[in-house]
Amino acid sequence: MEMEKRQADLIEQFTQQAEATRDPRVLASIIADATCHPSLFAFSEILSVSNISKLEGTQFSSSLDLLRLFAYGTWSDYKSNAGHLPSLLPDQLRKMKQLSVLTLAETKKVLPYDKLMHELDVSNVRELEDFLINECMYSGIVRGKLDQLRRCFEVQFAAGRDIKPEQLDGMIEALSNWLGTSDNMLQSIQEKIKWADMMSEANRKHKKEVEDRTEEVKKTLKVDMDMRGGGPDDFMSESGAVGLGSLMDLEEDRVRPKRYRRRNPMP
Repeated sequence: MEMEKRQADLIEQFTQQAEATRDPRVLASIIADATCHPSLFAFSEILSVSNISKLEGTQFSSSLDLLRLFAYGTWSDYKSNAGHLPSLLPDQLRKMKQLSVLTLAETKKVLPYDKLMHELDVSNVRELEDFLINECMYSGIVRGKLDQLRRCFEVQFAAGRDIKPEQLDGMIEALSNWLGTSDNMLQSIQEKIKWADMMSEANRKHKKEVEDRTEEVKKTLKVDMDMRGGGPDDFMSESGAVGLGSLMDLEEDRVRPKRYRRRNPMP
């Protein structure tokens, strides 16, 4: 959160400076200061300031092109157009290579050392790892693991870069698809919760029915034992088990007509 706040404060600072002047020379200087600043990695809002856009077609239009490159481009893009762009100061060169790492990290989470050395014009692994640690991870724009055995950088986090205007439609479509998928998933979860609630209620009712039936049977057995004038021990054999004869007598007594039982009481 601290890094995001720092970015927001810097963007506001440079946009206010650009809005406060129409002098092309001053605006070019503001662009140079912004692209050199070690803590600023987002430039599209500065680029959108109307005074900045008015540099197009002037002798300072190359500064505007440079700002666009810092917003959306890479070190390779700079090398391809170096003849039409201002020479980079050391801080700008470092910043451009940092932004190139961010661009690579947006598309892949495992970056081979060979790919990074080629994109950054780094000659050896030691130099590459020093750059990734000191200029990228310590600055907070990326987090990851250097795997010397596999010769790659495993990206765990990368700060986002500015979005090109032509990318907006694709991003909106991707977000819309994600929203639709999330809605479908939410509906599925709600249906499963509803089914689980129904099953829980059914189990509760079944448990209650079983408990009621068990209580009914207990009451029936108690009435039968009371009518025989004995307790539960009268139905137990010497071994502690219910005697088969006693159970048969009990069952016969339960099914015998009441009138017969009054006339012929059991001994």
